[in-house]
Amino acid sequence: MPQFSYRARNSQGGLVEGTLDCADRAVAIRQIEQLHYIPIRIDPVGAAPHVVTGATPAAAAPATQNLKIPHTQLLIFTEQLAHLLQAGMTLDEGLAVLQKRLKHPRVQQMTQALHQALVDGRSFSQALRDFPRIFPAIYVNLIAAGEASGALPEILRRLVEHLMQAKNLRDRVQQALIYPAFLAVAGAILMTVFITFMVPQLTSFMSQNGGSLPLPTRMLVSFHHLLTSYWWVGALLVVGIGVGVRAFARTEEGQITLDRLRLSAPGYGRVIKHRYYAQFSRTLGTLMENGIPLLKALDLVTEIAGNRYLERKLIEVRRAVIDGANLSAALSAQQLFPELFTDMMAVGEQTGHFAQTMQTIADVYERELDRTVKVISTLIPPVIIVVIAVIVGFVVYSILTAVFEMTSSLQVRPR
Repeated sequence: MPQFSYRARNSQGGLVEGTLDCADRAVAIRQIEQLHYIPIRIDPVGAAPHVVTGATPAAAAPATQNLKIPHTQLLIFTEQLAHLLQAGMTLDEGLAVLQKRLKHPRVQQMTQALHQALVDGRSFSQALRDFPRIFPAIYVNLIAAGEASGALPEILRRLVEHLMQAKNLRDRVQQALIYPAFLAVAGAILMTVFITFMVPQLTSFMSQNGGSLPLPTRMLVSFHHLLTSYWWVGALLVVGIGVGVRAFARTEEGQITLDRLRLSAPGYGRVIKHRYYAQFSRTLGTLMENGIPLLKALDLVTEIAGNRYLERKLIEVRRAVIDGANLSAALSAQQLFPELFTDMMAVGEQTGHFAQTMQTIADVYERELDRTVKVISTLIPPVIIVVIAVIVGFVVYSILTAVFEMTSSLQVRPR
């Protein structure tokens, strides 16, 4: 029976080498996975060692700390690596194939560096930490959990689902706001054209024909004069406010205050909160499903909050959990999540199906987010149209009033 030499990584992250008597290479991979090892390289005994062309020595590896790739490319990389491992390839072979298959230059650079790290004896999760701007903490920790449990292909598949859900959620919010943003920009351009070009022509025409301007027209002319003569004052105010807000945001309390105001903003705050409820529950459920301890999972969901006010609240929640409180009770005490959220979480804690319950909660708030975004995106266009119509109507009324006034004065003027 043929013999195969293998190199793998055990649940403690250590390298393991040995030989197996197997009918073929696929059987060897299955036997290694049954030992809860992550196979890195498998070669028939007596055959030339597996060599991957294009790999550079570790000393020549490019700097990776600032390397970044699009979210879509990360999703493609994760999905294809999961498919290759599920098809029976080792991690070493899968990365070698992706290095040739994926044509994006930064993705090739990343894949090459990851492969070289494996050759140098590092674990996959350790290699991922060299790319902090590509692989978030949750990604790295789930990979580490997969290495420890020997279920890396399954972990990668779940990561694909998680990345896809996050992408779909972000895309739905962005697409729903494209039309309102377009209307706002178009309205601002229309107002600028009216005030910049129409008002000067009206003023010139009226000055040539004499007569006094009616009140609405004088208001319009005064606004035009203010806009054209003192625009720099408005620009300085905008710049000053922007600099002040940025300086305030650099302080700890300033950032927390601004993030709390974002959550309280009408409409916008509701979208942020519902999006975070869905993200929090989805991420926490995924982490718990893959064996990440609760306290570690709380650390990870705190890191990805993206809001200093929420982060501070979650730190208090973690302290309460350490002191023995249930997570649902700790969240309820901070008044951070709605009662429906914490009640459903409490049911999951009591029934022992916490991870599944968190996924259900994520589904609930993703649907709620969809409804909220649809309502807001439906209301914004008519509001913008009404505002534009009022401003345009005022401009037209001011112009027509001046024209009628001038026409009346011409009719009654003695010959």
